[in-house]
Amino acid sequence: MNVIITGATGMVGEGVLHECLQHPNVTNVLVLGRKSCGITHQKLTEILVDDFYDLSPIEAQLDGYDACFFCLGISSLGMNETDFYKITYTLTLSVAQTLCRLNPDMTFCYVSGSGTDSTEKGRTMWARVKGKTENDLMKLPFRQVYNFRPGYLHPTDGLKNTLSYYKYLSWLYPVFRAVFPGAVSTLRELGLAMINAVGNANRKTVVEVKDIRALANQP
Repeated sequence: MNVIITGATGMVGEGVLHECLQHPNVTNVLVLGRKSCGITHQKLTEILVDDFYDLSPIEAQLDGYDACFFCLGISSLGMNETDFYKITYTLTLSVAQTLCRLNPDMTFCYVSGSGTDSTEKGRTMWARVKGKTENDLMKLPFRQVYNFRPGYLHPTDGLKNTLSYYKYLSWLYPVFRAVFPGAVSTLRELGLAMINAVGNANRKTVVEVKDIRALANQP
């Protein structure tokens, strides 16, 4: 499969990219980012994007892809709803609409988050915005749309974009996994689950933590 990845300079995107570069079913990976991910690999092509809200200058290079693993995102901490909405909803839908037009048979995998509010009416701002993003992505005529809702993600050893506070939490991972199995997975499992979702007959569009772990273990 040929895959597009966004957000590869973040912890999640870097982890998903790492799994794609190692996976035998992934032939080519195109990374879209505002800055270089700093990785060189025979499978990897990179395009630096000036404006994610307007991909028209690079549209000719976005054709012929089987999947998009959309890992681009931002924390809502300290943000007002207007700014968070623009980056989380407007940007995501703008990219998705372009890719859907160019690759209607594409599988679009969106990294959302555990606790996302599908009703769009709850009190938590980020959960409402993520919920609307998920809902409107599922209205696009892609072949498949999967909304991944990871909880605690145990990082992959050796990657450079792991958030600093994980070095204080990682030793607790076996405890978290034993006590809260429905809330904990590894970044490797998320990457494998996204790869295995492409072309999968499973039509469950919201992929919770337990589903991520199950998809990751499919042959």
